[in-house]
Amino acid sequence: MAQHIHRRHFIGRLTAASIAGMLPAPLLSAANAGAAATGNHTTGTLAALGGPPVRAAAKKWPKWPYVDERMVAEVVKTTQSGVWSRIQARENGNVVTFERQFAAMLGAKYCVGTGSGTQALAVSVAALGIGPGDEVITSPYTDFGTISAILTCRALPVLADLDADSYQLDPADVERKITPATRAIMPVHMMGLPADMDSIMAIAAKHGLKVIEDACQGVLATHRGRPLGSIGHLGCFSFQASKQIACGEGGAVIGSDAALMDACFTIHNHGTDKKGKHVTIGPKYRMNEFEAAVLLGQLPTAAERFRLRNRNADYLTEKFRGFAGLVPQKKYPGTENGSYYNYAMSYKKEHFNHASRQQFLKALAAEGIALSPYIPNGLHREAWVDHILRLDDYRKMYPAARLKAWEDATRRLPNCDRVCEEMVVLHGSGALLAGQADMDDVVNAVMKVYNNRERLQGV
Repeated sequence: MAQHIHRRHFIGRLTAASIAGMLPAPLLSAANAGAAATGNHTTGTLAALGGPPVRAAAKKWPKWPYVDERMVAEVVKTTQSGVWSRIQARENGNVVTFERQFAAMLGAKYCVGTGSGTQALAVSVAALGIGPGDEVITSPYTDFGTISAILTCRALPVLADLDADSYQLDPADVERKITPATRAIMPVHMMGLPADMDSIMAIAAKHGLKVIEDACQGVLATHRGRPLGSIGHLGCFSFQASKQIACGEGGAVIGSDAALMDACFTIHNHGTDKKGKHVTIGPKYRMNEFEAAVLLGQLPTAAERFRLRNRNADYLTEKFRGFAGLVPQKKYPGTENGSYYNYAMSYKKEHFNHASRQQFLKALAAEGIALSPYIPNGLHREAWVDHILRLDDYRKMYPAARLKAWEDATRRLPNCDRVCEEMVVLHGSGALLAGQADMDDVVNAVMKVYNNRERLQGV
């Protein structure tokens, strides 16, 4: 890694201009999109049919999760201290220190550490007073934790369809789904790229709604100069093992409204406020000192890895520019960079002689490149929909006509279905930390498969 960047100053270093300065100049015209930069590796017999692979098996990808001596030292120090819970440590512990530093990194005044991203979302919903009889509009294409956070408060998750090219909430469908019971919008920054926050914030202001950003994949990314999570009323993050900043599990809520963030603290602390008074209903969702120790150990170098992911993602995007067979995720105006939990693309089988996505991925894997699908089914296709319709809780809280209309609308999300069928991803947390030659392997393997597309039916 290059020089260590002090955590308090990284936001100023992550401007659109500074990132643009690190990117390679366009290497390919649209007419030659995907052409090899490393010789004639895009031709020859497919490895799945007996030819030599583009990428040798001996070439390894960067390991994930990221570990260095600083992180190990923080965990050892915490172990030896005997102070393992934030209530032991109080104002000088790892959790409190992490909360202060993380809030400063993301341009927020306050942060509350939680045990997971799902917990952060659930705390946010509860802190806004959302509960039985209320509705929250969110995405069907996300981890189930997004939905679970709403269900935990016995509110109704209302799923809006996606923009099929960005994989993000379609603002037009969000507005169509608003009812008198709607209290909030929960956009998901899918793959760590910003959702259409200009439109979503405008809709929320028009209808008097709150915005909870599910930025669990979006740490450090910025939109119009503002870090994701700091744009809405509350922002939520995950530090699960696959995330770009990771501690196994763990999460955080950020915000700048003191009263609202105090409510988040009280709810996550089983209803006990900072004065020790037991004042409301809440679970125990506290982050522990070990989780914070791992996070504190990696914050000083997180910005370096963020910039490397962006450099490699933009390199791939430029390489695939004009190539109709594999289309990178669309970015909205105002997007300055992304966290790239995954580098996502849409597979267009009509440009691969109608070979299935599975055949394409199998051929690619034989070439030494492991792309994969992401979420197999939108959450509108999962069993929780039928489950809550059977629950007495929901039958009592919502009129039968509303539940019927909700069920019918939930089942009809065609753009989400299309995204589930087409998406392929390169793992961002690990693979996007590799070198430019590794990115060339990805491009060369894709183009080799494309050049052999008439043979894919035999793979």
